[in-house]
Amino acid sequence: MALFGSFDSSASALTANRLRMDVISSNISNANTTRGEYVNGRWQPYKRKVAIIEPKKEASSFQNFLQMAANKTGRTVTNGVRVTRIMEDRTPPKMMYDPTHPDADARGYVALPNVDMLKEMVDLMSTTRAYESNVTAINAAKAMAMKALEIGK
Repeated sequence: MALFGSFDSSASALTANRLRMDVISSNISNANTTRGEYVNGRWQPYKRKVAIIEPKKEASSFQNFLQMAANKTGRTVTNGVRVTRIMEDRTPPKMMYDPTHPDADARGYVALPNVDMLKEMVDLMSTTRAYESNVTAINAAKAMAMKALEIGK
């Protein structure tokens, strides 16, 4: 992998993790939103969202075919990751008994978003660690490039 390939891989991971942090912060900020979407005359609670991250696939590029032939492994060489889609979590909403709430149904239950704060915090910590490790990888690659330039002096 070329020097700039490592920068590209880490940069794509930084972008993907930043978007993942945005989705997590949206989930945390809407943890108590009972009026997330208006469907068929009734308010539905906010639904937790999840960012799906997959490796970039550039199987059709000439450079990828050349690298596959040089490696003789038959595997495609990926160069980073990307967010392919943001999907809604399909777990049912949490039901809470509160007959005084304006969004309570006839039985007095309120549908709350399916956001679990513990799960969101774990995802946020994982994303933060991945972000930090990619920053460290970029700094290491930059230091190696600077040392290589010093050799040429």
